[in-house]
Amino acid sequence: MAAELRTAAWEALHQVIDPELDEPVTDLGFVRSLEVSEAGEVEVHLRLPTSFCAPNFAYLMASDAKDVLRALPGVTGVVVELDDHHDSTLINTGLAADAGYRDTFPGEADEDLEELRATFRRKAHAAAMERVLTRLLKARPELAEEDLHAITVADLPDEAATRSLLDRRAAVGFATGPEAPVLVDDEGRPCSPEQVPFRLRFARATRISVEGNSHFCRGLLRTRYPDSAADQTPRAMSSEGRAS
Repeated sequence: MAAELRTAAWEALHQVIDPELDEPVTDLGFVRSLEVSEAGEVEVHLRLPTSFCAPNFAYLMASDAKDVLRALPGVTGVVVELDDHHDSTLINTGLAADAGYRDTFPGEADEDLEELRATFRRKAHAAAMERVLTRLLKARPELAEEDLHAITVADLPDEAATRSLLDRRAAVGFATGPEAPVLVDDEGRPCSPEQVPFRLRFARATRISVEGNSHFCRGLLRTRYPDSAADQTPRAMSSEGRAS
């Protein structure tokens, strides 16, 4: 029973996304340990690339981990702790008390975590959109860049990059139906042919930033915790379609 619950717990943790890097904490190697008792109690320890990673990101990931584990059938209790962070004591105390971010950091937390989450979901969407459209331009040489304004979801190939984009569109509340235009701004508004170059460049810069930060943080984690290399999974898809 404990082994089955451990498998389910790991799969649940795969749903917890680092908001800045747009990758699961499981793939990044941020899960230091996962223990499940026969009584259904789950204990997770998380680790981050540095001791000074932003407390709001750290709290959001740890809180999300606790939420997804609590939702599992058969779980009787959940403990999530963040190790080796300069605010570990505050964060772990807040998590244990279900205090929420603002009450965990009274007088300091002036940004709502949902607003932060929404900001990074928009960035993740922009990066995924650029990956898909860049791949489409390479696959269809007859397409000019300005033609991208007319591309709809129905025009995209059924592949991992497209499914990733649709997931991120759904997360920000954008349409995912076959007639939905693919190239949109951060509010979901379609782009005119004249707006295509700027929007695509902006989305490309966002994607490069996300992937660059991910590569940097992965390296920092391996330097801080040499054993974490075995726990890291290559990024699923780059704009060229290779593992990165």
